[in-house]
Amino acid sequence: MKNIAFATIKELREMLDKKEISAAELLDIFIKRFDQFDPELGSALEIFDKESVLGSAAKSGPLAGIPGIAKDVIAQKGRALTCASKILRGFVSTFDATAVARIKEAGGLFLGRANCDEFAMGSSNENSAYKNAHNPWDLSRVPGGSSGGPSVAVAAGLVPWSLGTDTGGSVRQPAAFCNNVGLLPTYGHVSRYGLVAYGSSLDKIGVFSRTVYDNALVFSQIAGNDQLKDSSSLPVNPKDYTSLLNGKLRKDLVLGVVSNALYADGVDPEIVVAIEQAIEELKRQGARIKHVELPVLLYANSAYTIISRAEAASNLAKFDGVRYGLRDQAAVLEQMYSKTRHKGFGDEVRRRILVGNYVLSAGHAAEFYANAKKVQNMVQHDFAKIFEEVDLCIMPVTPTPAFKIGCITSSLEMDLQDIFTTPISVAGVPAMSVPCGFTKSKLPIGMQLVGPHLSEELLFQTAHAYEQATLWHTMHPQGY
Repeated sequence: MKNIAFATIKELREMLDKKEISAAELLDIFIKRFDQFDPELGSALEIFDKESVLGSAAKSGPLAGIPGIAKDVIAQKGRALTCASKILRGFVSTFDATAVARIKEAGGLFLGRANCDEFAMGSSNENSAYKNAHNPWDLSRVPGGSSGGPSVAVAAGLVPWSLGTDTGGSVRQPAAFCNNVGLLPTYGHVSRYGLVAYGSSLDKIGVFSRTVYDNALVFSQIAGNDQLKDSSSLPVNPKDYTSLLNGKLRKDLVLGVVSNALYADGVDPEIVVAIEQAIEELKRQGARIKHVELPVLLYANSAYTIISRAEAASNLAKFDGVRYGLRDQAAVLEQMYSKTRHKGFGDEVRRRILVGNYVLSAGHAAEFYANAKKVQNMVQHDFAKIFEEVDLCIMPVTPTPAFKIGCITSSLEMDLQDIFTTPISVAGVPAMSVPCGFTKSKLPIGMQLVGPHLSEELLFQTAHAYEQATLWHTMHPQGY
């Protein structure tokens, strides 16, 4: 029998179809792996009971019997939904997110709630109100954030796929740190219905997997228009994103290397070398390489910070102790609001709410928020201009490999971990993190492929061709 823990969805599908294993047996294996390894990894906040998981999804479909896990900001009917925050402890969702419902319709099984930074605010998964998640390649290091839990679960062989969310890099950065494939879709390509909002104009549900094929398979189930439930959903019909994955690049493919990102000050030399080697491999396969510049790269992160904090302050105003979750009793209503929010929110969430309210205030909105929106238009214009010259761009995902837990104490320094991911989020275009090597100390390195709006099919095709010529995706952390 194949190694179940690190088998791909494609391999598990064949085993299930050949009746080499049953869905119940497969689920039991993965639940036992969580019991065995997750006490030290911290990837899950809750694992559901076996019978309720088996009874929650369709019995047939592309993902029938294949277990996965969803980040704890994505609603699952009848399950707790805490956003890894004390303020929502005990809250139970009354409905499924559209992405969850569609995966269940395809037969996929959700076996739990994955750990994350509180309300998806962070780049290290150190802001969860319940516990840290640890990188399986080195337990002393972060897995990335905010979707650290879903990434760890896939990397350590606890599930073959997971759903995360990406506001400014929260799928791509953990994928790079943990040696996963991580997809950020075009804004509006996946319904946000059932996703607890952090930054409404930036949030996207993305997919973690070990291979590009598996990522495309899961994405095929969740992508597509959701007009009735999400007004920002794009009018795109569902399709099979695995259909062009034949291991070959598209003919006449032009790839743009963003030079002022790859060769920026502070980028780890080992990351530069790994991406240069990946570029050479793509060149060998027939891609034409062109060096390009993204002029507003340095300003995009600042614009993202202002826009995301402003939207966070607005979105989190409803968590006040009145309707659901934590309520701290007080004699006066205003005191109840204040005490509940102070006790329920962690330091990072409170910090972002304060910044958001400041940049939206009457005296500063024009100075900060309005200017940030202008920069967003500039970022979108720069990307559109680049994609007139090239089909896809290549950039680092992160300036460094996974860093030590607790080593970054400055909020500004932590924000700069997303310097190469936030511009894509601000532009609303799709991107994918693909494994492309390891450091000398055996830490994963990811490469970021970026495309124009709705270019997911080309991203998958290009990433798959690269993946099939390398062995990085087949490597797994020791001890799991």
